Amino acid sequence: MEEANQSVVSEFILRGLCNSTEIQNFLLLPFSTLYLMTVLGNLLVVLLIITDSHLHSPMYFLLANLSFVDFCLSSVTTPKLITDFLKKNKTISFGGCMSQILCVHFFGGGEMVLLVSMAYDRYVAICKPLHYSSIMDRQKCIWLVLIPWMSGYAHAISQLAMILDLPFCGSRIVDSFFCDIPLVIKLACVDTQTLRMLINADSAIFATTCFILLLISYTYILLTVRLHSKDGASKALSTCTSHITVVVLFFGPCIFTYLWPPSITWVDKFLAVFYTVITPLLNPAIYTLRNKEIKNAIKRWISQHMYSRGNF
Repeated sequence: MEEANQSVVSEFILRGLCNSTEIQNFLLLPFSTLYLMTVLGNLLVVLLIITDSHLHSPMYFLLANLSFVDFCLSSVTTPKLITDFLKKNKTISFGGCMSQILCVHFFGGGEMVLLVSMAYDRYVAICKPLHYSSIMDRQKCIWLVLIPWMSGYAHAISQLAMILDLPFCGSRIVDSFFCDIPLVIKLACVDTQTLRMLINADSAIFATTCFILLLISYTYILLTVRLHSKDGASKALSTCTSHITVVVLFFGPCIFTYLWPPSITWVDKFLAVFYTVITPLLNPAIYTLRNKEIKNAIKRWISQHMYSRGNF
């Protein structure tokens, strides 16, 4: 009984981004600002697409879901990171740690598949423009959103199920600002080499499949674009460039984090900050700055808001 109790861990200790109190105090304002911008930026995109009838199309329906996923992904880790800047002892309960792992893989995995859905939408729009309306009907759009959510959930559950019953009886220090499987699994007091191989294989297959589908889609799109008129190709290429930029920004850090073994601590932390804090902020910025319809929707919203205030 005493031996069993030793394997039960009620909480973990997060080491955070750094040990220096001065640096943590300095980082408090920048990270709070980044998170506020992420929340406002992504929610603005979602609200614009919902309220503006000019944006009621499959592409923007998928974009609204991407912004919502980015908002959720950032909210899993960033608020905890910000509040921990003010704490000396950064602890997280066992349940909270497992919940972070579940949510990060749920939203992260869902975003990977959602990016594939968006690539499929662009493929149909550019390669089969005359059949776009019939192919991308309401039912197809719903499935293109449901499949990412279901895939993300299945991926997250499969990852969590493999580590949930591990015995933790040694160190409780997680050398990061949130719980992540490669770091948490190192704290188990049993041999986890085989388990780590299974987890890496699961993540690798999931991420690689999505990445290959994206490569095929955008390669086919770019080849098709070359055959179109200069004006049409330019507009299509501009839209695809935004999508490809988001894909590279999201998959790049994930590939280094999960497909390569962790080596240099500060590099791992930087990559973790990039895909949980920076990327969710960059996505709405990229689509807003490069998309005329979104910029026009913002102008319409501002003009309507100013007009209503003037009448009042």
